[in-house]
Amino acid sequence: MNKYLSYCFLYDDPGDLRCDFEIASDELASMMGLLRSLIDDECLRAELTRLNELMYHINPSLRTRTAVSGEELDWLAGRVNEMQAEIRESFDQAAPYREKKPRFVVPQGCTAASYSHIIRNKCKSLARLLYRHKEQGNRVEDILFDLINLYSGYFYTLALKLNRDAGVAETEFKSRVY
Repeated sequence: MNKYLSYCFLYDDPGDLRCDFEIASDELASMMGLLRSLIDDECLRAELTRLNELMYHINPSLRTRTAVSGEELDWLAGRVNEMQAEIRESFDQAAPYREKKPRFVVPQGCTAASYSHIIRNKCKSLARLLYRHKEQGNRVEDILFDLINLYSGYFYTLALKLNRDAGVAETEFKSRVY
C-alpha cells in the first residue's frame, strides 16, 4: 500500500484492535525510556529497563502468543508492594486514611513524577483497549489484564516515591462526587 510504511499492520481492518494495542504499548515503552532518562538512581534505572522490556514482550500478545510469565507478574506485584511500604508514611500524610473512600493525589510534582503519572494513565488506556478487544469475542489471557493494571499501580506509586525523594509535597484530591 505504501512503500514507506512505518509498521506493517497499520492498514489492518480498523475494527481489529491488535495494531492499536501494539502502538499503545510501544508508546508506553517509549515513555518509560523517557522517564528512565530523568532518573539518576541506577537500581531504579535498571528496574525501568526491565519494565520496558517486559512491555515489549506484552506488545505482540494479541497477535501471536502471550510471552509473559507468572513469575514476572509476581515480581511486579512484589515491587509495587515494596514501594508502597517504602512511601507509606509520606503517602499517609498527603492522603490520610478515610474509611471506604479511595485516596488519590493530584497528578503533579517533579518532572519525573509527572511523567510517571502520564504513564500510569496510559496504562489504564491500554487496559481499556485490551478489554474492548476481549469484548469483541477475542481470547485475552488474564495475566495481561493483571500485568497492565499492575503497571498502572507501579507508576502511581513510583510518582509518589519520586516526589517524596525530590521533597515535593503531594496534594490529596478530594472528589466532589465520589
